Amino acid sequence: MQEIIQKLIKMSNTLGSEAYDCVILGEGNTSAKLDRDCFLVKASGTQLGSINEHGLVKVQFAPILEALNEDSLTDEGVKQVLLEATLDNPEQKRPSVETFLHAILLSDEGITYVGHTHPTAINSILCSKKAEDVYSGSLFPDQIVVLSTYPLFIPYIDPGLVLAKALKEKFSAYLDRFGKPPKAIYMQNHGFIAVGATDKDVLNITQMAVKTAKIILGTYLMGGPNFLPDEHVKRIDTRPDEHYRRKVI
Repeated sequence: MQEIIQKLIKMSNTLGSEAYDCVILGEGNTSAKLDRDCFLVKASGTQLGSINEHGLVKVQFAPILEALNEDSLTDEGVKQVLLEATLDNPEQKRPSVETFLHAILLSDEGITYVGHTHPTAINSILCSKKAEDVYSGSLFPDQIVVLSTYPLFIPYIDPGLVLAKALKEKFSAYLDRFGKPPKAIYMQNHGFIAVGATDKDVLNITQMAVKTAKIILGTYLMGGPNFLPDEHVKRIDTRPDEHYRRKVI
């Protein structure tokens, strides 16, 4: 458990560093699965760049996931659910409002770490009218290797429980279609989510997503993005040497 805590803190501090330009002030949230019953998530209001063990909250999966089936939870009811789901929390720290979202993603067997950020470059696209179109294709090999071929795009929805319910539906549909979870999740007018089996996965995915966003923005100076044809995308995605690179990265 202590190893997971330290990795989550390091990942959070990195994502919150000024050099990454992914969050400022209390923006963003991170989490890590401890076991089948519990996970750690950032406490509301804490800052990723300076977070330590005291800025994390231990949360039970069951009550959070059960609340997703409720049709009429008020804002006050949501706060109560979040607090009652915590363990070892004498200070009554409130888990991030996006705890529901983290519980859904961490429930997948292949996901252990989640990083939700608001990178300036990515949000420059997500707050535009072309956001969904821009993320409908692939532009270069490393983007495919690190981010995979198909991200999950979520149209704007009120953050918190409502957003989590929408993500649950779309995440399930994605799993049915592709047989594996997305590595990158883009939320319109909101931000970015990276998921992975390790803390390093989350950092790599976030970095590549930011680089991709900068390249996309740059293409509009020269006429717009030139997406790779499907046959080239599939070739890169299935090449043995690219599978090897994925493992090494």
